[in-house]
Amino acid sequence: MYDIIIIGKGVAGVSAALYTVRANLRTLIIGSGIGALEHAEKIDNYYGFPGGISGAELHRRGVEHARRLGCDFVEDEVVSVSKYETAVVKTTRGEYEGRALLIATGKPRATTKLDGVDAFLGRGISLCAVCDGFFYRGKRLAVLGSANYALAETEELTRFTQDITICTNGREPSWENALPAGIKVDTRALARVSGGSRAEHLEFQDGDRLEIDGIFVAEGAASALDFAVKMGILTEGNSIVVDDSYRTNMPGVYAAGDCIGGFLQISKAVGDGALAARTIIRELKN
Repeated sequence: MYDIIIIGKGVAGVSAALYTVRANLRTLIIGSGIGALEHAEKIDNYYGFPGGISGAELHRRGVEHARRLGCDFVEDEVVSVSKYETAVVKTTRGEYEGRALLIATGKPRATTKLDGVDAFLGRGISLCAVCDGFFYRGKRLAVLGSANYALAETEELTRFTQDITICTNGREPSWENALPAGIKVDTRALARVSGGSRAEHLEFQDGDRLEIDGIFVAEGAASALDFAVKMGILTEGNSIVVDDSYRTNMPGVYAAGDCIGGFLQISKAVGDGALAARTIIRELKN
């Protein structure tokens, strides 16, 4: 078991790890990408680099530093998180347990831009299988998505119904594990969601339509906000709510970096990680 699991290998997560490892806490960082930092061609406003530095190179140096100190890294996509006595983080290829959890995954992913989704959100359209699957027992469901997160949400929904169609909206499926038995996949491009008082149909661009009782949006990879909502962590807008010590409302779960909002800059994210680590160290050592 790890002392601390950090979800997200951007600057906030790696910054936190530099402190937790030096405090002799067994630390694991799990992540499958570094977000916007990866695409920053030149960073010209970060302390100590008068000639600038690319986001990818800054990240590479941070990871190298954390590895040298003894931090473990897992390059994988997180698909679910739970926290009871300990934190359990499931990825596409494994499961990891820790005494505490730091969410540092950056800003949340955008939901689908499919016409009609916003209008029916909460009226037949959900963003959380764990939260709302129970209300669709025995119903006809569609899951929007084409990657590992869509598969994970589908697996959760099979507890309540077997009538599930994953609609990839023209994308080829990229999930890594096998589909549950009986699950249908439709790769046609979508046009809109339609219905009356609730979402009732998924309409395809070829003019066909699928009758449904509910739609679960699971495009892209799970974000900090997805994890927070499923765990019962307080959020405000697109940000996780934390106190002055980076604690969420759930004991043993902390958040830092862009996912808590504020000034979205590398320097702030680095500081967030350090301050969150200070709280984690104090509370795990006591």
